[in-house]
Amino acid sequence: MIPRVRRIAAVCVLGALLTACGTAGGDRPAPAASPASGSPSPARPPVLAPGPGGLTPVFEHGPRTRGKTVALTFDADMTADQGPRAASGERFDNPGLIGALRALKVPATVFMTGRWAEQYPAEARDLGHDPQFEVANHSWSHHAFTADCYGLPTVPADGMRADVQRAYTSLREAGVPDPMPYFRFPGGCYDERALRALSGLGVTAVQWDVVSGDAFATDADAVVRQVLDGVKPGSVVVLHCTRSAAPTTERVVRTVVPELRERGYRFVKVSELIGQTGPGR
Repeated sequence: MIPRVRRIAAVCVLGALLTACGTAGGDRPAPAASPASGSPSPARPPVLAPGPGGLTPVFEHGPRTRGKTVALTFDADMTADQGPRAASGERFDNPGLIGALRALKVPATVFMTGRWAEQYPAEARDLGHDPQFEVANHSWSHHAFTADCYGLPTVPADGMRADVQRAYTSLREAGVPDPMPYFRFPGGCYDERALRALSGLGVTAVQWDVVSGDAFATDADAVVRQVLDGVKPGSVVVLHCTRSAAPTTERVVRTVVPELRERGYRFVKVSELIGQTGPGR
C-alpha cells in the first residue's frame, strides 16, 4: 500500500498493512482438479522478451498509439504472518468490488499472493474460472524483494525464485487452472538482483504508470481525480481490493469506469496490453 503522503510520486506500492480481494460468486461449481506446478502454464499468453543478460523483463504500460485502452489491476495481498488476523475476523476481500466489476463488465487482472489463495481458495477458484478476470502472481509471502520497501520483511536473494514458484503452486492448488506468467513485485520494489533471481522463470514483471492512491484512502473523490488525471492510452492502473485498508475502491471503480468510457477508453486485461506491445520492447 502507498501511504497517502507518498502515493503520487511513489515508485513502489503497499505497506505493512496489506489486504486483498475476494469475489461475489462463490456458488459456482468447483472445477476439476488441476496439477500443481512451480511455473506458469505451458499454454503461454503474451510475454516480453528477456532484458539484457537475460534479466526478467519489466512492463509498465502499453503502447500510447494503439487506441484508448486501459488496464485496471487489483492487488490481492496477504502476508505470510497475517493468518491470525484473518482467523480473528479481519476480511481480506471485497465482494462488492468484484461484483461491481462484473456488473460493469470490466475485465481486470488480479495479482494474487499464494498466501491469500490458501486462505480463500473458493474466491481464488472463482476468479480463476471467470473469463472476465485473469489471475497473476504477486509472490507467496508478500515479503519484499529489495531492502527498504515500506517496512516489509525481505526475501533473501536465494529464496526469491522459490517464493514465486511456491505462489504458482498455491494458486493452482486453490483451483486457479491457468495463472498468468506475470509477476508483480510486493510493494512494486525491485532491483537488478531481483530481476536476475527470477531469470529463466518465463515471467514478465508487471508494474504500472498510474498510482490510484486508494490504499488507506478515505476520500473517494480524491482517488477518482488521481486516476482520471493519470490515465493515458495504454495505462496500467494499480488498485487494491480490500474492505479494511482500501475502503473506497468500489466507489472509485463505479465512478471511474463510466467516466473513462465516456472519454472513449476501452478496458482490457494486462495480457492484451502486453500483446499489443510485442516481444521487442
